[in-house]
Amino acid sequence: MDLSAINPVLLIASLMVAATPLLLAAIGELVVEKSGVLNLGVEGMMIIGAIAGFAITVESGSPFLGFIASAIAGALLSLLFVLLTQYAQANQVASGLALTLFGLGLSALLGQGYVGVKPPQMGKLDLPVLSDLPVVGPILFSHDPILYFAIALTAGVWAVLKYTRAGLILRAVGENHEAAHALGYKVLKIRIMAIMFGGACAGMGGAYISLIRVPQWTEGMTAGIGWIALALVVFASWKPWRALLGAYLFGGVTVVQLNLQAAGVAIPVEYLAMSPYLITILVLVILSADKSSAPASLGKNFHASR
Repeated sequence: MDLSAINPVLLIASLMVAATPLLLAAIGELVVEKSGVLNLGVEGMMIIGAIAGFAITVESGSPFLGFIASAIAGALLSLLFVLLTQYAQANQVASGLALTLFGLGLSALLGQGYVGVKPPQMGKLDLPVLSDLPVVGPILFSHDPILYFAIALTAGVWAVLKYTRAGLILRAVGENHEAAHALGYKVLKIRIMAIMFGGACAGMGGAYISLIRVPQWTEGMTAGIGWIALALVVFASWKPWRALLGAYLFGGVTVVQLNLQAAGVAIPVEYLAMSPYLITILVLVILSADKSSAPASLGKNFHASR
């Protein structure tokens, strides 16, 4: 066992990379649940985004086009959930589970020709002076643009939900869709837009895994990140900044356990592999004493004729 081989600067920088796909998926699902909809299909949308982004990047040579394609793919797949739950009034839990299974199967089919292929790399932002700073530079100023976009998106969602009329309407629909409908708000339209936003974010989170975190395509490579994102939204009490904290906590534990394995720590690999999931859930449960933040209409179907 050689713990001196673990570089703390690289450890923290890797932590931020590991947290980004989870953060993107969690922020998207947070908006969906704020509208009163429970979409358990996050894992399916992430894996479809992963293969769509990977395929377009390989074929076009542009990672930016790949991320755009992943957002579109995630949003399009979310329309299937819209059709089932918002129009056919199907059960949201069952529909979300079906969406995940469908996404996993479809991605395996689409990705058969991309196994073993290396995608073009997305360049990192090189900020003069700042990137060259010792310790701080590699940690904060030497990452890819999508990582910074995820943090900015978190800040944007927080600001919209807290300070804008659009955020107020979204929260009103999530709290009491009948009252919001009586006031003249288009509940169905608002929820469809929220679901598509969540799908786009999940798709980008999946593409981040296949293009940046693990630049290759492997069947089922999201490996449960979508489920952790769902749990994270609940345990973060539907607060964007707490979701950010939880994502970085999960990313930190994930990176630490990988470094411990590399350092030869005498702990069974299976225990280290499960530790990110157990520790993240445990800490977030402790942090989330306020359970009153859940949208009152979460998981309830709405029909304008009622």
